[in-house]
Amino acid sequence: MEVFYYVVFGVLGIVVATLELSKNNKDRINTSSAFTSFKNNYLVVYSLMMAGDWLQGPYVYYLYSTYGYSKGDIGQLFIAGFGSSMLFGTIVGSLADKQGRKRACVTYCITYILSCITKHSPQYKVLMVGRVLGGIATSLLFSSFESWLVAEHNKRGFEQQWLSITFSKAVFFGNGLVAIIAGLFGNLLVHSFSLGPVAPFDAAACFLAIGMAVILSSWSENYGDPSDNKDLITQFRGAAVAIASDEKIALLGAIQSLFEGSMYTFVFLWTPALSPNDEEIPHGFIFATFMLASMLGSSLASRLLSRSSPKVESYMQIVFLVSAASLLLPIIMASLVAPSKVKGGGISFSGCFQLLGFCVFEACVGLFWPSIMKMRSQYIPEEARSTIMNFFRIPLNIFVCVVLYNVNEFPMTVMFGMCSVFLFIASLLQRRLMTIADKPKANDWTPLNERNAEEAPLNI
Repeated sequence: MEVFYYVVFGVLGIVVATLELSKNNKDRINTSSAFTSFKNNYLVVYSLMMAGDWLQGPYVYYLYSTYGYSKGDIGQLFIAGFGSSMLFGTIVGSLADKQGRKRACVTYCITYILSCITKHSPQYKVLMVGRVLGGIATSLLFSSFESWLVAEHNKRGFEQQWLSITFSKAVFFGNGLVAIIAGLFGNLLVHSFSLGPVAPFDAAACFLAIGMAVILSSWSENYGDPSDNKDLITQFRGAAVAIASDEKIALLGAIQSLFEGSMYTFVFLWTPALSPNDEEIPHGFIFATFMLASMLGSSLASRLLSRSSPKVESYMQIVFLVSAASLLLPIIMASLVAPSKVKGGGISFSGCFQLLGFCVFEACVGLFWPSIMKMRSQYIPEEARSTIMNFFRIPLNIFVCVVLYNVNEFPMTVMFGMCSVFLFIASLLQRRLMTIADKPKANDWTPLNERNAEEAPLNI
């Protein structure tokens, strides 16, 4: 492995350690022992869930390519995952609000374990089923756990500001430290132990099973709106009314879709971007480096969220602008450096600069997650939290599916440029959200939802 990778990893590690060790009382919030116990229990579960997800991340594209599938075939498999998340995500989110968030979290574990098992088969149809199951699991991961946390936090009477602690720690550990360990562990399984690219998926299934056992033994159930007279259609209508009646919720959904759409496109693109001529790159180690950069971002976020100024709505504008600039680097390098035609070898000079830019983008991802969680906890109504959060994922999944469907039609520079434009638009929408952040809602969505539900039979 080239020294360059170690240098980047080492510098990021030093910066993260310095940030964490230099925190003072202004960067911390005093809490109770009961909250600390609750927070730690959630962090253990969330870390296990994310370990199951992160172990798979660096090797999905690689596994499919070892089975002999082309870039276009792999793109279709990715489309199946995002498509199933779009089609079934809102349904499972609504069921989580109605049937219980704990049950939804357990369902996530079972669904993702089944998805991992399908990776043992090289058959395209079996892999397609696995991607569909994975798409459903992803919808549950990014809605049910957060919904359970917010509801349980409020039910136990903890202060609202303490939520930001759990959010930032969840990203620091689950999206950072655990992801790094998962990347290195996956690299160990595949390359050092020579167990093949399917080994990380088996390990992921084990972590998911352990996490499910902790959920079943220590979590209580909570609901959004468990009313018997609220069917799925009524819940969908209520969520749509909530988004339409409150500009802040609509802006938040658009911002989330734009950023996450760019992020998931990046997940697909970074491997071919760093190895356009089949250069030998250590996927697991690079993934771990990205996650260390994400930890840097979450460490910064924890400081920012612990203070009253600047507000989250304010500094996120800068985050989106920086992330937009970082994804322009592949376009800049393509215009300045002539592409190499030599196959194989180590990472190129252009690839080194792109890797640095990608680390900046991952730092922005680390800032994004706890910040968007904080804003969601402020603006999204509890009654339909999971449903609304999965509504946000519909445009996200459409965007990613369109990109992946046309992955062979456009050069990577065009796709990176498109992501950069979307991130710039997100910064403009974030500015609008900051402007109206303190503005009261014109209508309360719950009465409007109930009135629409009552009027619905009259319109048949």
